[in-house]
Amino acid sequence: MTKLVHWVDSILKWFLAALMAAIVLVVSWQVVSRFVLNAPSSITEELSRTLLIWIGMVGAAFAYRTGVHLGLDIVTQKFNPAIRRRLAMVLTAAVVIFAIAVMVVGGGNLVALTWELNQMSAALNIKMAYIYVALPLSGLLIAFYGVCQLYFMLINKPMQPVEGMH
Repeated sequence: MTKLVHWVDSILKWFLAALMAAIVLVVSWQVVSRFVLNAPSSITEELSRTLLIWIGMVGAAFAYRTGVHLGLDIVTQKFNPAIRRRLAMVLTAAVVIFAIAVMVVGGGNLVALTWELNQMSAALNIKMAYIYVALPLSGLLIAFYGVCQLYFMLINKPMQPVEGMH
């Protein structure tokens, strides 16, 4: 299980790094083409928006994995460790259920609908379904990480941190 988690972590880190590099290049080209060449590129705005959607969705899954997502622990810190552990399991299970029900199933339905309707993006001229795939993909990743967290909670071992992250 640990090897699979590390493998997914590694792919996600590189994928997010590539998306970040791509958005930097796209936005830089937009600035150069607009202000230096006086001929703004027609696809850079939509491409940067699409990259931002993917970075946000896939990055949310990675943030969930690393534990840097937004969370309030004021109430849970008042409980003893046994209750905190059970509450963490319930909340993690709720996250998994939400990710599957809303993000995977709902996002998958959105992808299927836009594929069926053949909706195309205006400037990139690609199917909108390709852009919307970020939603069920991130839901799958969040559900995967949530199930892994539940597994490690059940065997009472901490989940290994992401390599290269502190």
